[in-house]
Amino acid sequence: MSYRKLFTAILIATAAMSCNNNSVVKKPVYKTAGNIEKTDALLDAVISSSAKAEIIAEGFEWSEGPIWIEKQKMLLFSDVPTNTIYKWTEEKGKEIYLTPSGYTDTVKRGGEMGSNGLTTDNDGNLVLCQHGNRQMGRMDAPLDKPAAVFTSIAATYNGKKFSSPNDAVYNSNGELFFTDPPYGLETHGDDDPKKEISFNGVYKVKKDGKVVLLLDSITRPNGLAFFPGEKKLIIANSDPAKPYWYLYDVGENDSLQNGRIFFDASAAMGKGVHGLPDGLKIDTKGNVFATGPGGVWIFNSEAKLLGKIKLDGPASNCALSPNEKTLYITNDMKLLRVKLRD
Repeated sequence: MSYRKLFTAILIATAAMSCNNNSVVKKPVYKTAGNIEKTDALLDAVISSSAKAEIIAEGFEWSEGPIWIEKQKMLLFSDVPTNTIYKWTEEKGKEIYLTPSGYTDTVKRGGEMGSNGLTTDNDGNLVLCQHGNRQMGRMDAPLDKPAAVFTSIAATYNGKKFSSPNDAVYNSNGELFFTDPPYGLETHGDDDPKKEISFNGVYKVKKDGKVVLLLDSITRPNGLAFFPGEKKLIIANSDPAKPYWYLYDVGENDSLQNGRIFFDASAAMGKGVHGLPDGLKIDTKGNVFATGPGGVWIFNSEAKLLGKIKLDGPASNCALSPNEKTLYITNDMKLLRVKLRD
């Protein structure tokens, strides 16, 4: 090979290497928050000792209701006060996904009027707990082409408007279970003049659309989730006077029976500790990831506390990836990711 040809070949190779290097997308380095506190050795099977809570997005007013959408590889979550749903992807980070999300009327009102809990029905449609519209709503648009067009799944019980549906879950039969505390009303409380139902209920929407009251005895029903097999249901109570997670047996016609305290978080309450029992998720092994005072509490199915993901600000809810190796947490103004295991 001549000197000229060799020199040309070197230039071409160098240029190719430069192009290849430039085409490599560097993964962002995220700040971290909080720490992992191990209470029991069984936690090692749930979360790695080296796990960190990464801050993957921030700048929200009150983040809530996360759900992972596998087909689009995106996490959807609500920013309740701004009436907005955001999406987060590994490639682009946070982006506005849908607005308005929970209040579509033109009459101005105060309070936290956006969507709260998000889920999908058995057909893959996005279903929203809509504070401002005071209903369980379904987005009438494909997930990859969102639009603020909604069908009401349930808006009243015995002719009276719900207060502000908060969190929801479907069972395998396609029936919707949801909680209805007063937090989305303008005064956030039971004394709001627009509150029509005297209690704060837990409801089921049957497949034919009929709304059934399941419970009226929990003071502030919030997050809820089924254990594997759908024979037991946990409901969080976000009442500072009764910061409990309740456990119910699911009986005939989905009646909730034998209510008892799954875990009492009263001892964890105190100065400098933020948060109350709120949203939760349960994995296929029956491990419970429950937002509560001081962060995310991790229990096994027997209510044994295994440990906590301790956080400074209040955590509102969480979501698991399909392989259950990643936990996403809405943490006040932030969105966090914890890679539980490799």
